[in-house]
Amino acid sequence: MDTITLRFGGYQEPASIHNQSATYFGERLRARLGDKVRLDLIGSVLKLGRNSGDLPIMVESGELDFCYMATVRFTRLVPDLKIFELPFVVARREAAHAAMRGALGDRVAHQIAQSTPFKLLGLWDNGFRYFSNKLHPIRTPADCKGLRIRIQMSELIAESLSALGFEPIAVDIKEFVEHVGGDRFDAQENPLTNIYNFGVHAHHRYITLSGHIFGAAAFICNRARYEAWPAELRTAVDESAREATEHQYRLAAAEDDAVMAKLDPAQNEVVRLTPAEHAAFVAAVRPVVERHRGSLDPKLFEWLR
Repeated sequence: MDTITLRFGGYQEPASIHNQSATYFGERLRARLGDKVRLDLIGSVLKLGRNSGDLPIMVESGELDFCYMATVRFTRLVPDLKIFELPFVVARREAAHAAMRGALGDRVAHQIAQSTPFKLLGLWDNGFRYFSNKLHPIRTPADCKGLRIRIQMSELIAESLSALGFEPIAVDIKEFVEHVGGDRFDAQENPLTNIYNFGVHAHHRYITLSGHIFGAAAFICNRARYEAWPAELRTAVDESAREATEHQYRLAAAEDDAVMAKLDPAQNEVVRLTPAEHAAFVAAVRPVVERHRGSLDPKLFEWLR
């Protein structure tokens, strides 16, 4: 097999667990194939002037071979992925990992192969999402009222956060990062790793550990290109992707504590909800969950318990 150069695209900073895991994927490929393969990591297409949402388009066109992307970008074609946009469905990271490496991951991989030009190589941990804002601590749904909050490109997440009183504004992460220091947004929701690595914590004093959504990211490649690769490369990609996914899970499990240790208490106030405060948020969005529950297979909820 002649040397093949592969390109992997992301949208985060070098220290992010996603880019660390993409690097690990390349290392595992090299361990298997040596000089037969080279992986070039474009860690942040944002720095090339592209939106994060361009990544699947770049994989489809062949500009990239691999990327990671939040599953909200695939929900229209793979409706089962709505499960990762419903609030308070996942309580334990371990349950999510078991589902993503198991039955849920297999089901989503099949659906992505059926309805998109991609092959799913793994579902990655996109973290429990938390609120941050620049105005005041958020401890109750009443504290959310009227806050303009940046959200992912998801109508379902917008519905849930509207139920809490927020005014959701769905924009790509590139646009949010460019405006986080201005007046357009009062608040946002992201895992701690993004709050820190995108520098949001420098603008938002208040961080509430709401854990309202557990997100997933799709690690994908162009299916037609994958099928055209030599069998040796396909096998190495499959095995290295599994190892990189397990590595990503390990990094994700440790990341919240790592970020908390970096936050300066003089700069950021971290709000830990009491059980009663947490229950108030769950109750406020329960009608949204119930509205959408019937459109999803009950097995999805069972797998994520």
